[in-house]
Amino acid sequence: MELIKNLKWRYAAKKYDASKKVSEQDIDTIKEAVQLAASSYGLQPYTILEVKNPELREALKPMSWNHAQITDASHLFVFCNYLEVKDKDIKEVMKLKSEVNSVPMEKLAAYGDFVNGKLQEKSADEITNWTARQTYIALGNALNACAELRLDSLPMEGFEPKLYNERLGLKAKNLNACVLLAVGYRHAEDAAQNNKKVRKSIDTLFEEI
Repeated sequence: MELIKNLKWRYAAKKYDASKKVSEQDIDTIKEAVQLAASSYGLQPYTILEVKNPELREALKPMSWNHAQITDASHLFVFCNYLEVKDKDIKEVMKLKSEVNSVPMEKLAAYGDFVNGKLQEKSADEITNWTARQTYIALGNALNACAELRLDSLPMEGFEPKLYNERLGLKAKNLNACVLLAVGYRHAEDAAQNNKKVRKSIDTLFEEI
């Protein structure tokens, strides 16, 4: 299976070759993989920001523990989870389901009410935790796509979400900076690429009951 082979190849790139750029075709493939990620109720309660502005990436670097990957990677993505899931968000998904599957909206009304009811049972903190978990599922698809394309990737939690939220005006958009993803090509001098992958054994990770 090529996926397993490519996952064994990937590692968390610590040093990127700033002179190499990922093609837009490959970036489009990564975006499509994110689009196709599994999502509870099909809500996809997240938005992914592609930070293209070099000056903005420089400004974000100090807010990211001065990680060089912020500026040196070919592409930088900020995965943002919703702060709350609003009634309009659910209605938009129901409308999309109706259009794609040619199902009258009336037949989806009960399901929409069910989703709304289940989410209303959650507290504000539970909602943001839930949307963050949904966002990480999408991140996983992006990482797997990068591996399949033989692109280097690094998921990053080493940044200050509050500062990102302020700098990017995310709160007003009902968003929170959840996790970063740097995509590009490893630098020949990145010593981390020579390390053997360290993972728990399958027998340790899985338990039959």
